Amino acid sequence: MDNTLHPGTMKTLLIVYHSMTGGTRQMVEAAAHGAALEPAVHVRLLLAPDAYAADLLEADGYLFGMPENLAAIAGLMKDFFDRTYYPALDRISGRAYATLICAGSDGHNAARQVERIATGWRLKAMADPLIVCTQAQTPEAILAPKVIDPDDLKRCEELGAALATGMSMGVF
Repeated sequence: MDNTLHPGTMKTLLIVYHSMTGGTRQMVEAAAHGAALEPAVHVRLLLAPDAYAADLLEADGYLFGMPENLAAIAGLMKDFFDRTYYPALDRISGRAYATLICAGSDGHNAARQVERIATGWRLKAMADPLIVCTQAQTPEAILAPKVIDPDDLKRCEELGAALATGMSMGVF
């Protein structure tokens, strides 16, 4: 049964992500922590290679987290979208989503790519993409493990909490 339009029943928030240097992982874990504070929402955190169309179909809302690589969605997230797009098409319309992006300097092109995919799925953005810029510009800095600033992690936690609260209230 699709619980999206039935406030007061248990909802599932699916968080699908890829993280190469740990920045995105920290961001989605903070968002998951915030979402988990909502007792009416079950949070599922899946790495992109482990997520399938069935996972999308079983969820009531989504959080997509990724690094921006070479001004684009990270490859494993692109693979996730490629594998699940048509099996989920016309089956998840109207559900809420949000996006977390860990970028070296910009992140906006990856955000636009996710928005185009979500538009095709007819998902509803519940917030602007949350982009954290690490300012990593050299090959060494780009490949180094990331430590996300506590203020940015707090913003991720708040986004997760807001998405979960809206889902539990039936707002999205």
